Amino acid sequence: MAKFYSSLNEIKSGLQNGSITVEELVKRYLSQIELNAHLNAFNEVFADEALTRAAEVDRSIKQGTAGKLAGMVIAIKDNISYKGHKLSASSKILENFTAIYSSTVVERLLAEDAIIIGRCNCDEFAMGATNESSYYGPVKNHADNAKVSGGSSGGSAVAVQANMCYAAIGTDTGGSVRQPASFCGLIGLKPTYGRVSRHGLIAYASSFDQAGPITRSVEDAALLLEVMAGADDYDSTLSQKPVENYSANLQASAGKKKIAYLQDALSSPGVDAEIKATLTTYIDKLRADGHKVTPIAFDHLDYLVPAYYILVTAEASSNLARYDGVHYGYRSKNATDLMSTYKRSRSEGFGKEVKRRIMLGTFVLSAGYYDAYYAKAQKVRRIIREKTDQILQEYDFILVPSSPEPASAIGKIEKDPVVGYLADIFTVQASLAGVPAISLPAGNNAEGLPLGLQLLTKHFEEQELLNFAKYFLQL
Repeated sequence: MAKFYSSLNEIKSGLQNGSITVEELVKRYLSQIELNAHLNAFNEVFADEALTRAAEVDRSIKQGTAGKLAGMVIAIKDNISYKGHKLSASSKILENFTAIYSSTVVERLLAEDAIIIGRCNCDEFAMGATNESSYYGPVKNHADNAKVSGGSSGGSAVAVQANMCYAAIGTDTGGSVRQPASFCGLIGLKPTYGRVSRHGLIAYASSFDQAGPITRSVEDAALLLEVMAGADDYDSTLSQKPVENYSANLQASAGKKKIAYLQDALSSPGVDAEIKATLTTYIDKLRADGHKVTPIAFDHLDYLVPAYYILVTAEASSNLARYDGVHYGYRSKNATDLMSTYKRSRSEGFGKEVKRRIMLGTFVLSAGYYDAYYAKAQKVRRIIREKTDQILQEYDFILVPSSPEPASAIGKIEKDPVVGYLADIFTVQASLAGVPAISLPAGNNAEGLPLGLQLLTKHFEEQELLNFAKYFLQL
């Protein structure tokens, strides 16, 4: 059986001593992709190109000029632009569209000799928490093929879970990196809003979207963030704060920390019993190790999901207005004039969930309801951010489950979309507040399904978050 590596250092050691080449690594991952095609994780595999690039990286290694990510074979979510490659956001409306430029994230990864092996399936336009809204069908969880992968970056998570690539890049609007990482037993990092460039990411909700890594180790998450982060002339919302050397400075946190956890996570009947038990176990371990772990009430918990969905659907209705059947992408063959081109192309090109969110967003932005919904949700967002910042002034970290339940059966959420929206209860706080958060694997439940816990910390404190995450996984 082909060997799969658990650390980049191990890969680099093998590359240096000649026991493996990048080309051989790519071939191993390609064989896994073929073996696990039934999981539906990839929309397209760049097999020939990946092998060609691998040969180039092998030459760079021999010449001593290889970048930081030499030997790292990664997959990207199908809403991240890669010049000359198809880009669909898993939507019919962008079927056969080819990217005319690369995202900043992709350019920075390639500059450090990462190899991109393919583009991964996702919820259509990154709208969903199960990867069931994709035009290309659902992604199946490798732990149990009858269960969802999580969303919206489900393909990215399963690609790593099933050893179809070494690491993957997803995007996180309200938990779309963290929740699938949790369902697949992996690490998912959402950086501070403004830490990683959004240039070249297909916009869903521009004031929330952030690219982030899905990995097996904190070390890899630190290295990928270090490569992707930093100022970019193409994204004016980015912070000018210098990027720390996350990977070199990474060390399991020393010193005792103050950690808050939401008491609702343990008292709410909506949270799975085994997730509660897992959270309790980790709270006990942290206390036994000398940390101060305190339950807190978050008075605005009931407003998190409604405020989030009002804001993101409003932004989505605006961002998706450009897909009109005229400029590019799908155009209905049944159209007879300009108005029918718009109507038919959009109604035939968008899936059910995307249309639902566009309609919601258009409604909350309409003249009669703007103040009642959108303006009020913006005020709630400010309050949530202030309250989160206030908690993080007193505590070093907030600890919550990544999801109230483990991966559900494929088809369950589709019957009631509100159930799917409520599943975001623990991930949207970090998104609304703009703070960094990381989902960490916390064992499996009795059915063998992975469970995850999440840590949040202050704006731009990714180094502290990664350091504590490394320590947390050793508990």
